[in-house]
Amino acid sequence: MKILITGATGLVGRELVKLLLARNHSVNYLTTSISKIESKPNYKGFYWNPQQGKIDENCLYEVDAIVHLAGASISKRWTKAYKQEIIESRILSAELLYNLVKKHPNSVKQFVSASGTAIYPESFTKVYDENTKVTEDSFLSNVVKKWEESADRFQVFGLKVCKIRTGIVLSEQGGALPEMVKPIKMGFGAAFGSGRQTQSWIHIEDLAALYLFVIEKQLEGIFNAVTSNPVSNAMLTKVIARVLKKPLWLPNIPEFVMKLVLGEMSYLLFSSKNLSSQKIQNIGFEFKFPQLEQAIRDLYK
Repeated sequence: MKILITGATGLVGRELVKLLLARNHSVNYLTTSISKIESKPNYKGFYWNPQQGKIDENCLYEVDAIVHLAGASISKRWTKAYKQEIIESRILSAELLYNLVKKHPNSVKQFVSASGTAIYPESFTKVYDENTKVTEDSFLSNVVKKWEESADRFQVFGLKVCKIRTGIVLSEQGGALPEMVKPIKMGFGAAFGSGRQTQSWIHIEDLAALYLFVIEKQLEGIFNAVTSNPVSNAMLTKVIARVLKKPLWLPNIPEFVMKLVLGEMSYLLFSSKNLSSQKIQNIGFEFKFPQLEQAIRDLYK
């Protein structure tokens, strides 16, 4: 198969590209940086600029599936301007791809979009699956709704649309984990707030494998990209400290302190989401790292 990927040089994209090439698939990728354009066997870059509506139309030649991972990081302070960038980076890029497929419907059969778990309501007790209809009313939840609506538009071309709602991605190369590890390594680690908030997570290798799984099986619909073993924030902190052999002696960090430091983005630290991944497992997907300590030890061995 030939796969067109946006965000191929990002945290998830790099891992997915590695897997796809190992399975003898071909990868076309889009980049906003001309210096990042490469042309190797089964791996070829193409220029695009969603802000300016520019895209190299050759990127779609003989492509079977599009994987849309591009989007501004949510791990930066949410100023009014940056909130707009978070939304536009996802919607404008999807719009550009939509217009390209409309112009050249050719061989594309599937559109796979990254998505987020912020759409689910906050809860310390309920477990949510992909059939959950009630949604949260927050900035990030509204981002996810618009994100998924932009993906659903591709159904008009007869494409199978698949949306991957991703929890906390554990990787030593980026994302949330290195930021959690830093203070613990320095001996200043502590849980946030009550520490009771449930955090649904996934190892970076399992996330890439899940994308590969839905591509090769041509799946459609919504899938939660989390393990079946979520943990509390307090437990996540303890496990990291245990693996790193560092003590935890500080009291939990109050929510108001992190709001002063991070502003509205502090929501990410105190959000509680207990999510089920039974749907993808029922189809046959198996997690390589289903347990938290196993995952952390793999990343910091």
